[in-house]
This record gives sequence, C-alpha cells and structure tokens, in this order.
Amino acid sequence: TVLYGSQSGNAKRLAETLLQRATQAGLPARLVRADNYPPRELKQERLLYIVISTQGEGEPPDDAKGLVEFIVGRRAPALADLRFAVLGLGDSSYPEFCAIGKLLDERLANLGGQRLFARGDADVDIDSVAHGWLDQALRQARETLGVPAATVTPLHPASRRTAPGHDREHPFQAEVLAQQAITGQGSDRDIRHLELSLSGSGLAYAPGDALGIWAPQAKALVDAVLAATGLDPEQSVSIDETTLPLRRWLTERRELTVLTRPFLQAQAERSGSESLRQALEPAARAAFSALVENRQLLDVLIDHPAVWTADDLVRQLRPLAPRLYSIASSQRAVDDEVHLTVAHILYQNEHGTRWGVASHHLAQLTEGTRASVFIEANDRFRLPADPDRDIIMIGAGTGIAPFRAFVQERALQQARGRNWLIFGNPHACSDFLYQLEWHDALRAGHLDRLDVAFSRDQPQKIYVQHRLREQGARLFEWLQDGACLYVCGDAGHMARDVHAALLETAAEHGGWSHETAHTWIGELQQQGRYLRDVY
Repeated sequence: TVLYGSQSGNAKRLAETLLQRATQAGLPARLVRADNYPPRELKQERLLYIVISTQGEGEPPDDAKGLVEFIVGRRAPALADLRFAVLGLGDSSYPEFCAIGKLLDERLANLGGQRLFARGDADVDIDSVAHGWLDQALRQARETLGVPAATVTPLHPASRRTAPGHDREHPFQAEVLAQQAITGQGSDRDIRHLELSLSGSGLAYAPGDALGIWAPQAKALVDAVLAATGLDPEQSVSIDETTLPLRRWLTERRELTVLTRPFLQAQAERSGSESLRQALEPAARAAFSALVENRQLLDVLIDHPAVWTADDLVRQLRPLAPRLYSIASSQRAVDDEVHLTVAHILYQNEHGTRWGVASHHLAQLTEGTRASVFIEANDRFRLPADPDRDIIMIGAGTGIAPFRAFVQERALQQARGRNWLIFGNPHACSDFLYQLEWHDALRAGHLDRLDVAFSRDQPQKIYVQHRLREQGARLFEWLQDGACLYVCGDAGHMARDVHAALLETAAEHGGWSHETAHTWIGELQQQGRYLRDVY
C-alpha cells in the first residue's frame, strides 16, 4: 500500500510516482489517500509506504488528520507484521520541519512495525531527498515481494500535465491582459487583480485549482546580496552538470527571500554569531519563528557578516520554487483567461526595501508582458458534484479568490443550491475586494447571503470567526441540511480560529460535548463537506 496525505499536491505526486514505478515493475500495489483509508486495515498491512506533508506549525494535511489521530491514539493496533517506510515533506523555514513524518515514523515503530530504511525528510527542494527515497522504496518492495528487477526502468517523477507541452517544468508564457489595484486609498495593503491569457496553451483548470508562477529574483535584491557577500557576479558555479554565472544562479535558481534552517546554521557557524546560534536552539521556537518571519536572507548577511565562496553559497541556498495562487475565475466564464488576486508583499526595514519574490514580479508586469505559468490541480477543493447542494464560503484577504471562481461557476451551472459568502478584511472603504461583483451577484440571485467582517472599522476587532459565532444557528442548520463548507486563507491564524468557531458552534447548537462536536467536524471532512485551501 502507498498511502499519502497531501496539502498542496506534492505528496500526492510522489505517491503516484511510486505507484507508477511499482506497477511497471510488476509489483502488486495500491494507492490510497489518507482520508479514504479505513483505519481498521492498518493491522492487516504487511508492506506500507507513507508519503505525507507537514503544514503550518507541525500539523498534518487536512486529508490525513483523522488517520494521524488514529495512529497516535490508544485505538491503534499492534503492528508486529508490518514493514514500513516514511517520506516526510516540509519546509525548513518553519520550526516543526517534517514533524508529521517524524511522528508517524516513530509511532509505527513503537507499535511493533519494522522500519525498512531511514525516514526521508524532504525540504521544498523535494527532489534532492525524494528521488533517493523512491529508489530505495522500490528496491525494498521488489526484495520483499520477490519480484526481479529486470522490468524496472530508471525512476522519474510522475508528471501531471494538464496539457501536452505545458506543466510545472515546462511553463506557458502567459500574456498579461490587465492588472489593477483593488484596494483603495488608505489601505495598508496593495492587492492586485491580474488577468492573464492562456490562449494557445491548451491549459485547462477548474474552480479550486491554483496557478503556479515561476518568478525571477529582482535585480536590486541580487545586486544587494552580491554586495553583501563581496562575490563576483560573473564567477562560474557548476552544480549537477549545470554551469552558470553566480548572478544567474541567484536570479533564476535560488531562493533569496525565504530563510531556511540549514542556511541559518551555516551562517551562524561562519559568522560566529551567538545570537543567531541561540535562535536555532531546539527550545527557541519563538525566536526562530520571529527570525524567519521578519527577516530575509539579505538581512542575515548584513547583520551577521560571514565569508562565503560562490560555490558554497549557491549550494547552501534552497532552489527557487514556484509560488501558487488560488485561481480567481471560472474558465467557463472567462474562456482562455485566468484571473488572480495577489497581495503585493512590500515593506521597509532598517536595511531597506523587502518584497516577496513572485508578488513583486507580478506587480511589475504591464499589459503585453508575460509570466511563466502552469496549472496546479487541487482535487481537494472542489465544488460539490451536485449543483443543488448549498455551499458556505469563508475567506479573508486574498482568500476570497477561489470563491469568485465558485460563484461564477455556480451561476453558469444555474445551480439551485444556495451560496453564502463570509468575507473579512481590515476596512470596508478600502479593502472590500470585488465589492461591486458581490453586490451584483446578490441582486442576480447568484449569491444568497453575504456577511462581512471588517476588523478595524470599530474599536473592537471583528473577524470572520466572530461572524460565524453570530450566525451559529443558521450555520449549523445549513450544515445539518447537507451544505459544503469551504475555508481559504491564512493557516496560522484565520483557518485555526475558524475551526475553533466551528467546534463551538457545533457544540452549542447541537447540544453536544466538545468530543462529539470534534467527531462531527471530522465526519464533515471525511465526507468532503469541510474543505480548506490554506497557506
């Protein structure tokens, strides 16, 4: 069994790759998403490979919450006959790197399972760890099941192309058709609406999917990093049969806006900085979180000077990864276009201007210029198959994006199910994203209810979770009648607070204990009626 839990799709792709290679090798294998896996089957497993991501502050992906709770709980069975291996996916810019993979690996061993080989902990540059782990998993499976290796071909990741010729590794050059600010004067946020052409690409998407953006680093940032290190921008660096000048490595191939623990550890050793070393101590979670949230690579290079060679610096930095943005349009409504809602990350600190790599890149594009894009399918954030089912959409800030697509799609479906939107942002006058569209949708009957929470328009801050509590009776009634509930936005605060409000609402209006409410929420997730797109 190949079992996966995936939040953004990476764990799913790797699990699909392992299944594909196992099938080609003649191995009897099955692929199961964690929320479709009956926990009672765990005691019957003999050969189990788990690929699972960690999100936020050491939490499992939404589709694996129930199974993880079962495995770590008291009902988990003894597993003396189990052989297993775990591949964890994570992000070393978070304190709890690959925490769920580690948790399951240790727990399965404590239950009596035999670990086939060491757990893999893959950072955002997944392939550097995942390829070796997949090779070893396939080799171990052949040996365990007694299947010769003659039928096996070299291992390559399974590619989920949405159209011939264009995918993550072969992006489409999409022309910018329009870009406009959709926050007003006085807002402390710069949020843009972008419209890109997919004409001629063959790319297709569904509401809930994301658009991947490959963005280069800004020239000003690259220049500043080169100045801080004193390195020659034209010096050649060769890695894995690729030779490029240092400037191109930093511009096109390496992360410069996101700090990672491995780089910080190397910088602490090279600089001898005691404060940096202390922030990396296992017990210093708050200090580490504050460091990676508030500082960028350039700030660390300036604050804790160290000597680097060009080769060492490039090898220590994480490969540049694409950024994913929830698509804000229904393709049925906009044809060969795709729309985005992008918050331009731009701020000042004592060393100068700092920005987000993709949002800043997109903000600089003008009509007629192009962006490198691909479609990232999100099968776990889909409209209900039955258009007559009610939906409840909860979003804050740019978390509104997929719900614009949902409402457009439901209007074209002539869906009879009701649509309820709950939206939050700081100020009504400057931050009511797509305000006219929502009012038009209300008048046309494409939106049945709109509740808003503008947190800073009154002395006491009001957020979307407060609106949920205020509308608790109606919310519970809709869910009891079969509605699907969607949440999109910040995982660390908004999504967590919304989840807590849902539990309180269920307990209050269902007359249930906290444990019963928790079980009910879990059942909604299992039924595909509580879906989250959080980041």
